Amino acid sequence: MNTRQVHTILKETDFVHESGTAEELRVAEYLKAQCEAMGVQAALEPFDVEMSSVKFSLLTADGISYPCHGYRLCGSGSVEAPFQYLPSMDPLSLAQVRGKIVLLDSGLSHFAYQDLFEAGAVGFITYTGNVFYRDHDIDQKELRSYVSLGKKMLGVNLNAKDAAKLARQNPATVRIEVDQEEYAGQSHNVVAMLPGSCDEYLVLSAHYDTTSLSHGSYDNMTGCIGLLCVMDELRNKDLHYGIRFVFCGSEERGLLGSKAYVAAHEDELSKCVLNVNLDMIGSAMGKFIACVSAEEGLVHYLRYLGSEIGWSIESKTGVYSSDSTPFADKGVPALSFARTSPRNQAEIHSRNDTISLLSDKQIIQDGRFVAEFTRRMAQSAKCPVTRTIPDKVKNELDEYLNRKRRG
Repeated sequence: MNTRQVHTILKETDFVHESGTAEELRVAEYLKAQCEAMGVQAALEPFDVEMSSVKFSLLTADGISYPCHGYRLCGSGSVEAPFQYLPSMDPLSLAQVRGKIVLLDSGLSHFAYQDLFEAGAVGFITYTGNVFYRDHDIDQKELRSYVSLGKKMLGVNLNAKDAAKLARQNPATVRIEVDQEEYAGQSHNVVAMLPGSCDEYLVLSAHYDTTSLSHGSYDNMTGCIGLLCVMDELRNKDLHYGIRFVFCGSEERGLLGSKAYVAAHEDELSKCVLNVNLDMIGSAMGKFIACVSAEEGLVHYLRYLGSEIGWSIESKTGVYSSDSTPFADKGVPALSFARTSPRNQAEIHSRNDTISLLSDKQIIQDGRFVAEFTRRMAQSAKCPVTRTIPDKVKNELDEYLNRKRRG
């Protein structure tokens, strides 16, 4: 691939394409066509996703209205109750929320929501954005099923500027109204394959969906382009291990695409020797990193490889919040590559995730490094990465996947 091709892909996918929408399917079909243009057969693998269309949302505080978006999948109805600003989730603070609607500084994690529900809160308010930005954007949030576990509570999301106003107002009561239609929908993974001489294989993954405000140029069309770079570099090479390319849908809603893939292909995962995930590469500024959910030896290998070929990389073990995680949780050694931009140089999940953050040349260079690493793994006589997940990583997986609270 060249920089002209990279820029064309970025421009032709430069629109919001959320999970389960017609726009997401449009991008899935576009990526499938990109694979087939290289002579690599690809297929769409559908999977079910919960969907919701919010028709009406309202937040009033002592009669004053605030612009808001109702949480998808939080149910429909109305609730009026005393207001409580909740900057902390400690036991003392939770003891004050019974029968109240709470304004949270934190996101809505599984345990935070369950604690609020068990403590007797009757509604919640969150916010996104920045009080210093000019925009008044409001992100469209959802009450994810693995967060709620079927326990519905009405909630809305505000812009950060209005959340600050609400906290200063400190109203006696607030009222939330949400009206929405909840229904079953579909998302898709795009799967392509380069054959190898044995029946074992690597999986390369990257997600292509966006959040409600973002065009997803950095997060994560760059990762998808990186996969296409690898495909282009290796499609005419003799490989010992085959390579499956999985462009994942619905990552932004809790890794739903990669979770669906490992569930649908669980019987085959014993043949998968390694997962390599790309999530945000090619930023004009930033450092290249690897987060390894596998043996410590892979961390050192990446450092040695970087020194050998002149590629700066920071590598460590851990769990990365992306599509490598479901593979590691199934016992498949996994790692995520990313080029992490400095603070205030790039922003994701907002209108500021645009092509302007990126360097077409850097995307190509990052893709070529991933291709070189992948080539070495795919052409190895025996994949050097052992099929073990360290206890430290297993513990982080348990925390990330809500099986236990963080230490």
